[in-house]
Parts: sequence; structure tokens; C-alpha cells
Amino acid sequence: MDNPAAVRGQHVQSNRVALGVVTAIFFMWGFLTCLNDILIPHLKAAFALTWVQAMLVQFTFFGAYFLMSLPAGRLVAALGYKRGIVAGLAIAGVGALLFWPAAQLHVYGLFLGALFVLATGITVLQVAANPYVALLGPEETSSSRLTLAQSMNALGTTLAPLFGGLLILSAEPRSAEQLALLPAAEALAYRAAEAQSVQVPYFGLALTLFALAVAFWMFRLPTIAGVEDGARGGRLRDALRHRHLLLGVLAIFFYVGAEVSIGSVLVNFLSMPGIGEGLSEQEATRYVSMYWGGALVGRLVGTVLLARIAPRRVLGVFAVMVMVLLAVTMLGSGALAKWAVVSIGLFNSIMFPTIFALAIARLGTLTGEGSSLLVMAIVGGAVVPLAMGWLADHHGLQVSFLLPMLCYLYIVFYAWRGARLQD
Repeated sequence: MDNPAAVRGQHVQSNRVALGVVTAIFFMWGFLTCLNDILIPHLKAAFALTWVQAMLVQFTFFGAYFLMSLPAGRLVAALGYKRGIVAGLAIAGVGALLFWPAAQLHVYGLFLGALFVLATGITVLQVAANPYVALLGPEETSSSRLTLAQSMNALGTTLAPLFGGLLILSAEPRSAEQLALLPAAEALAYRAAEAQSVQVPYFGLALTLFALAVAFWMFRLPTIAGVEDGARGGRLRDALRHRHLLLGVLAIFFYVGAEVSIGSVLVNFLSMPGIGEGLSEQEATRYVSMYWGGALVGRLVGTVLLARIAPRRVLGVFAVMVMVLLAVTMLGSGALAKWAVVSIGLFNSIMFPTIFALAIARLGTLTGEGSSLLVMAIVGGAVVPLAMGWLADHHGLQVSFLLPMLCYLYIVFYAWRGARLQD
């Protein structure tokens, strides 16, 4: 007869190995998502876009979460977590490959189409990987475990701006006014070269995604008893009867919308004359990297905090800190405003994984439905940046930070009231 203690030890060890393997996925989707912050200023210059037009990058990317999360949930339910992750990687790889013809033909709409396919793959990864990590151990440490996995996501978002700044924003940017002074053929050639500079980076990312898909197909991941192994959840409306999930869906919507909005304008905000004191767009990407690096540090620290302090309390305090920093960003100037906005990343760090874990707590066989709804709510990253772009076009970039501040106010409410479990 097997020794129960030895079996438990093997189970814990298997879960730890699985957690280590799945964190590679978190790194990749963080890296790919954060590259949008570099694509926006790049494509804005290459196609002479307004802020609203440029924010269509985020609208398309995060709109895929809304449109594809339910199909992704059905796909993962049919395939299981492991094969769902493999499918997500393959779909994302196809999306990255599509950047090549989009750049070759120099059509902004094709870039948006490629982003939609890429985001569809990441949607499948989100639906599969987030609940898998949350359920890969005791419920009371799910927030800490998911935050640890998300720290690899933050590592990806930290490195992506440096990668993008080196390979995508390496050319000297030219304003619309400067391009207007050039001969038409020369201006067109400049814009075409700008668009094509994304080809090699995204082709390399496509190969990496396909290689990861093959590696995961060959790796043996443990199943989650009672959730993945033959169990079937109820309908979406059954999941939404849980108040903490319903309010958590809104919290994810507002959090992702605020985080993506801030990241989308960082390069342009930091290179403003009154803020960055002469920083070029390429130099500003270093501060974007610091912004996401703060999220990495915060998640590593948060992994420890969340194991010792009630996750709701940590979430509420961090959201209040972000509101204070946004107020300084809006009202300040120079180095004060610059470092305030960069510091937001530190306090953003634990928010997504903590909200996610709080929202799916005690859902049982409805965990899959809850996960799909939470991933669908990532559409906030499509809606809020578009609204912030409109504010920036009409009232100035600095004033537009008021919108994410209101989003964080809701997160304070969710932390202190909305996430409470009903007996």
C-alpha cells in the first residue's frame, strides 16, 4: 500500500513543477501585450494617426477578449487545460506571423487584424492558465500563487519596452509637420519603412510561440480533480448569481482598462516638454520598462504579503496609493509627475491576480464559467483607452488621467465591500 504522506509529497512536488512550467506562458503573454505600448507611438507616427485612431490598437487587441472569451472557454472545456494552452500558443503564433504581410502591404487595418488573431490566442491562454494556477493548490493561498505566476507576466512586460525600443522605435521619429515638408515619395517611403520595422521582431515571436506549443504538448501536466477531470459546470447566469464574481467582473474591466490606458500613453507623456525634459520616444521606453519593472517587484513582494495579510486589504491599500500617484501625475510637472506615473506600476502589481482569485473563490464546478467571464471583462482594455484617447484629443493628455483614477476608485470599493463572500 502506498504511503499517504509520500503520495501527498509527490502531489505537492508535481504541482510545483507544473506551476513552474506554466509561468513561462505568463511571461509570453505579458511580453506580447506590453509590446502594444510600443506599437501605439510607432504606428501613430507611421500612419499619422489621431489619439483615438492610435488607441484602436488596444480596442482591437482587448476587444478580442470580449468576443472570444466564451468560445475560448468552450474550447478549453473540450480540450482540457493542457491542450487549451497549446491551442492558445498556436493561435497567437499565427497572429504574430500576420504582422509580416500587414507591414509589407502597409495597411493599418491589417495590423489590427493581426492583433485580433494574436489576442485571440492570448485569450485562450488566459482562460486556461489563470484558473489552472489558482486551483493548483489550497484555496487560501490561491491569490499568492496566482500573484507569483503573474510576476513572470510582469517580467515579460518589463523586458518588452526595451525590446521594442531597440528594434521598433530605433529610427528617429518624425512628426506629421516634418513629414509634410518632405516630398510625397520620401514621406511615403519613411512611413512604409516604419511599418516594416515590426516584421522581424514579430516573426521571431511567432517562432517562439510555436516552439512553446510543441514543448507544452510534450510536457505532462497534472489534472485538477473535480474541475477538469470530467466535471461540468453550469451556465453563465448560474455563475453570475455569485455577487463577488459579478462585481469582480466589473473590477477586472475597470482595472485592465486603467492599466492599459496608462501604459498606452506613457511613451508620449514622458516625452512631453514639461514632463520628460527633452526625452526622445526611444529614451522614454526605458521608463516604460521601469513602470512594468515596478509591477514585477510588487508581485514578488505581494506574493509574500498576500500569504500573510487578507488579500482584500492589500488590494484596497494598493488601489488608494495608485489614486494618489495619479493625482500627482495630473497636477504635477517635470520629475515629480514623471516618477509618479512610473511608480504606479509598483502598486498595480497585485491587482489583476488578486481580483481574479477573489472573484473565482468557492465557485467549484462553475470555475470555468467564472474564468471566462473574468477574461471577457478584459475588454476594459479596449473601451477605457479609447475613451482616454478622446479626452486626450479634446482636453490634453495630462487631464485624461482622470479617467483611470475613477476606475481605481471602483477597485477600492471592490476590495472593501464587493469581494466579501456571502455565507
